[in-house]
Amino acid sequence: MVEAASLLWLRRDLRRADHPALAAAAEGGRVLPCFVLDPDFFDDAGPVRQGWLAATLTALDEAYDGHLCLRYGDPATVIPALAREVGATRVHVSTETEPGGAARDRRVRAALDGEAIEWVETGSPYAVTPGRILNHSGGPYRVFTPFSRAWQDHGWRAPAAEPTGLHLVTAGSDPVAWQRVDAALTACPIALPPAGERAALDRWAEFRDEGLHGYDGHRDRPDLNGTSQLSPYLKFGVVHPRTLLADLTGLAGKGAQRYVTELAWREFYADVVHHNPTSLTSDLNPLGLEYDDPGGAFDAWREGRTGYPVVDAGMRQLLARGWMHNRVRMITASFLTKDLHAWWPQGARHFLDHLIDGDLASNTHGWQWTAGTGTDAAPYFRVFNPITQGEKFDPDGDYVRRYVPELRHLPGASAHRPWAAADGYADGYPERIVDHAAEREEALARYQRARNRP
Repeated sequence: MVEAASLLWLRRDLRRADHPALAAAAEGGRVLPCFVLDPDFFDDAGPVRQGWLAATLTALDEAYDGHLCLRYGDPATVIPALAREVGATRVHVSTETEPGGAARDRRVRAALDGEAIEWVETGSPYAVTPGRILNHSGGPYRVFTPFSRAWQDHGWRAPAAEPTGLHLVTAGSDPVAWQRVDAALTACPIALPPAGERAALDRWAEFRDEGLHGYDGHRDRPDLNGTSQLSPYLKFGVVHPRTLLADLTGLAGKGAQRYVTELAWREFYADVVHHNPTSLTSDLNPLGLEYDDPGGAFDAWREGRTGYPVVDAGMRQLLARGWMHNRVRMITASFLTKDLHAWWPQGARHFLDHLIDGDLASNTHGWQWTAGTGTDAAPYFRVFNPITQGEKFDPDGDYVRRYVPELRHLPGASAHRPWAAADGYADGYPERIVDHAAEREEALARYQRARNRP
């Protein structure tokens, strides 16, 4: 048995810097950092998500100088057992507000209560913990813009300093857990970006110094490297949004303000889920629409074979990189929900299976925004035209040609309309699986029928 230590149970805070729970644990002396591979979370994840978590955990162990204790199993069993093993009287965590994580924490806390082990929550994965921003009536916001104003008025704490004289201790990891990490890295079907805290901070510094000034104008252009691509790191708390916001304080320009707004969207969706947990699986604002089983068309959509170039480029980018540009996420989501008339959870699940930045709240409510059934939703009658969207945001066709090799022979913007070129289908690109104009009218007709239904 190792000398008594406080247990720091890491979850969506896989870093060392700006870590309030670490600072709180260090106040009690020695600290044992641990992570539990929970089969209810890990085993259900797709190989891309498993691979990204595995790479992040490997980097996290290095950040904690090899002291990370990795165990596999039900946290309600593992955490109390580990606390007994190291003689811990406190378990320190960051507050979890997502429904699944919060329910897990209640089970673990109940198990610890039976052993007189204190549960200590400090900080959260958000600049402002969900539930704290309320409107003048004392209720949650349902529209983004007033939430964003209230969120910025509320403000957030300065980044937490790393404790001085931090004394980390070691306990034996579960060999099965590291075997699963190694297996996930081997099985991951894509080339992952650099993982870990150092990689996240390096990426942020590069974007802040070189890309932030053009962010407002470039963020909607999938053909350009115009976004920070920090979402995979924010997903697991490898970098805290408060760290980014501190760097943005006092910076002038539309780029900096727009970036703050995008961080606010992430916090807004987390707040919505906190107040409306059932919205993760059902419409927040049901319209009573008729939905179809898209059948083989769903396979064509997820494989990038719809015959609409920007849609196919996006879906192939997702499969190749485990990431998709946000503008294209909206275009592809609109195509599934409005052109193929599928209910949004089908697409949301596919995204979560493949995105390394698959944040549950942001993904779910991003889909509902596009489908027109969520909070602050675009009107249902707003249907993205995949042709004009491609021409507007990928004006030279570079994004399409990058991911759709069958169209690389078409120059410039003509890549968005292969049917208009004599040799557009020469290299085997599929023809359109639906007529967008006709399906748009069908989507509008369904909306009207739903509105008129008693």
